[in-house]
Amino acid sequence: MAPGSPPELRFERYLLPFRSRRLPLYRFDAVVVGCGAAGSAAALAAADGGAEVALIAKGDVEETNTFYAQGGVAAVLGSDDSFDAHVADTLAVGCGLCDESTVESVVRAGPGAIEDLLRRGAQFDRQRDGSLDLSREGGHSRARIAHAHGASTGLEIQRTLIRSMRAHAGIAVFERTFALDVLTDRDGRAVGVLCRTERGELVVFASDQVVLATGGAGQIYRETTNPDIATGDGVAMAFRAGARLRDLEFFQFHPTCLYIAGAARVLVSEIVRGAGGILRDRRGVRFMPEYHPDAELAPRDVVSRACFDRMVRTGDTNVYLDLSQLGRDPHVLFPGISRICRVFAIDIARDPIPVRPGAHYMIGGVRVDADGRTDVPGLWAVGECASTALHGANRMGSNSLLEGLVLGRRAGALVADERREAATRLPEGGGEPAGSADHGVRLSLEDMTYSLKSLMWRQMGIERNGAALEEAAQRLDFWRHAIDSLAPAEPRAWELENMLTLSRLATAAALEREESRGTHHRSDFPEPRDEWRVHLSLRPEHSGGRVVATHLQREPVAAPAATRR
Repeated sequence: MAPGSPPELRFERYLLPFRSRRLPLYRFDAVVVGCGAAGSAAALAAADGGAEVALIAKGDVEETNTFYAQGGVAAVLGSDDSFDAHVADTLAVGCGLCDESTVESVVRAGPGAIEDLLRRGAQFDRQRDGSLDLSREGGHSRARIAHAHGASTGLEIQRTLIRSMRAHAGIAVFERTFALDVLTDRDGRAVGVLCRTERGELVVFASDQVVLATGGAGQIYRETTNPDIATGDGVAMAFRAGARLRDLEFFQFHPTCLYIAGAARVLVSEIVRGAGGILRDRRGVRFMPEYHPDAELAPRDVVSRACFDRMVRTGDTNVYLDLSQLGRDPHVLFPGISRICRVFAIDIARDPIPVRPGAHYMIGGVRVDADGRTDVPGLWAVGECASTALHGANRMGSNSLLEGLVLGRRAGALVADERREAATRLPEGGGEPAGSADHGVRLSLEDMTYSLKSLMWRQMGIERNGAALEEAAQRLDFWRHAIDSLAPAEPRAWELENMLTLSRLATAAALEREESRGTHHRSDFPEPRDEWRVHLSLRPEHSGGRVVATHLQREPVAAPAATRR
């Protein structure tokens, strides 16, 4: 770890003690945890390959990050576009940390992923001649973003995939089921998932193939576009099971969240800026040309820092997005955004929209190979909870849905091929519940959760520095000790434990990386440094019923594809 950090970090192996022999057991060929684009694609591909699949949904099956995704899916679909151009754009935005072979593989599979959605009935926006209506977003040199209903692409994709899963005889969907931990046998192989049902019962979904597709962790931040379910569960579960994590210091902040004091933050899609929306400060001055030659279409990290800097300079709580000069009626172009703003008496054709940055996408996650395999046998990770090195240090807009669809399908197909008939050897998770003793002290989960989110926003947010990160690490360790001793055995506490785990590990990585690159910006190291063109990974070790993290490992960036050939 970085100077000043503890020599090692210790975590409990399981969130909750259990006796597997006393629990109901459901056997499946594959268990998929998460039902967004990546999880649904994995479940469908595995079931199409003949596997009996259990799909575990934390809430309702519609409650996913995909459901709220607005902008679209990036894919080479236009006559003036090319795979080489999409690859080059992705590499440029990734600031030197992309795995070029992964980028090329995913980009080339993009048209096939879109075709699969169309075959399943997805309705994307089209031009008058029937061709897909493609738009451009920040970082893209071409118009290659397929979208649906203006800025409701995720909603259309989620509905399409849910419809397909409901109709598939090989998929059993378990909604409102909380996945606590991945179970591993004596050899360290994944053998199932411990879950809590809606009725409060502990059950085991046993399988030698477990796919984590739990989405991101935006809820560790006070300002976020993510739904309430995005608490980093999959990454924390994988870590406790022994999987390596990577690039946790990179968290992308979206520059334009609707900001109304007291109201939940709502994403104003990048597609709005792609259509000609202008960012202005409270004096009406357009400021983005001062920060980047592409102005509003600069990469997201640039736009987010510019908005943050302008807010600091002007002493305002937000900046403004002006749609009055689009040339087309914004109410028609963006009906969803129009409807939300109208609730607050904002006419988007006339009134500037108050916006500010918010945590949006977790770039790092569970380290996987090009097919979604972790280094725990039988455990896979796809989508936002996985680190494929596709995005590098800064995700390019609309590449995330592409990644989830492509790698979800790929992992699911392999899971179907690799499922085994061997008997599952379940572990026993003995011990007493950590919060079972009565210390005469009661823990306020709400207060600790809000304190965590505020701390992360202030000290692990858009701009960071070593002293603030050191202080954050110490406070996170204090809170972790408190929740280990006092937390009740309930989902809200388990979510908070996962959030604290991820926050502490991400803070350690941010403290270690002494440079500014992509979404990671340190005011005490404001420039990128060649020696930091590496990934930071963390391999946990099991010791005495606990998980121990002792140091961050520097991994070189893979050689460019042309060099390898």
